[in-house]
Amino acid sequence: MTRTRSLQEAPSLFPDAEVAGVRPSYIKDHRQRLRDRLLQGGSDAMPDYELLEMVLFRANARADMKPLGRRLLDTFGDFNGVITAPPDRLRQVSGVGDSVIAELKLIEAAAQRLARSRILQRPVITSWAALIDYCHTALAHLETEQFRILFLDRKNVLIADEAQGRGTVDHVPVYPREVVKRALDLNASALIMVHNHPSGDPTPSQADIDMTGQIQAALATVSITVHDHIIIGKSTELSFRSEGYL
Repeated sequence: MTRTRSLQEAPSLFPDAEVAGVRPSYIKDHRQRLRDRLLQGGSDAMPDYELLEMVLFRANARADMKPLGRRLLDTFGDFNGVITAPPDRLRQVSGVGDSVIAELKLIEAAAQRLARSRILQRPVITSWAALIDYCHTALAHLETEQFRILFLDRKNVLIADEAQGRGTVDHVPVYPREVVKRALDLNASALIMVHNHPSGDPTPSQADIDMTGQIQAALATVSITVHDHIIIGKSTELSFRSEGYL
């Protein structure tokens, strides 16, 4: 490992404290200007590269993090793409170590929990927009398919959100018997299926349609309703209910 890379990754216990002789004053001044802009204008006043740079401040108090932020954006496209990138992919970018990955994954976890809090213990029908936002936050940037189920009670309030399977870039195995068993364990009255298409196109495949029908038929035998199956693309989604597949 080179001296430059180890310095880039070195953790700091006091990211806001000035380290005399190590952190140039121009870095301190630059970071303060970014903080002021964020506080005065909010995140909308900041482009992706500046917002990402502020996240990276915490990983290293001494180095200029702008070049690393640019490399990450060049590799993953945008802010969301960076914070949701898999750790093994992030490590392939020069200058990324455990401290950087930890900061990015912290932001990702916070975003998902915030989005999830807006739908937990609320009727899904009256918080549909928040539900779609949460699904995009959790799934839109994944590079492989993930199948999730939102379990609902008799009032259509979300009681559990669970991943049922993870697969490849274009397939995820899901077994109707396991879905039925888990729904009964949770005493669910209805559910919504959600999965992502890493290609970005939410159009359902024939396998998606067949699998949905199989799960719906299996759940019908125990009087559990399938409200919808949502496929999440990069910037849009498709509802089986709205498109007439259910």
